[in-house]
Amino acid sequence: MRNRIKIERATLDITQEELARKIGVSRQTVNSIEKNRYVPSTVLALKISKLFEKSVNDIFELEEED
Repeated sequence: MRNRIKIERATLDITQEELARKIGVSRQTVNSIEKNRYVPSTVLALKISKLFEKSVNDIFELEEED
């Protein structure tokens, strides 16, 4: 699954640490999601989309192998 979290963070000018604090996870979790090493739960994906004021589909995109 690809995502646009790094791009959206840059738009809001927030760090991984700040994003992590706002959505209730560790910075390492944000880093792993950004690098496509970890697929977030539905609840976490919804928190991220709400924070960025975008739909989940605007932030996360399934790839063919998913």
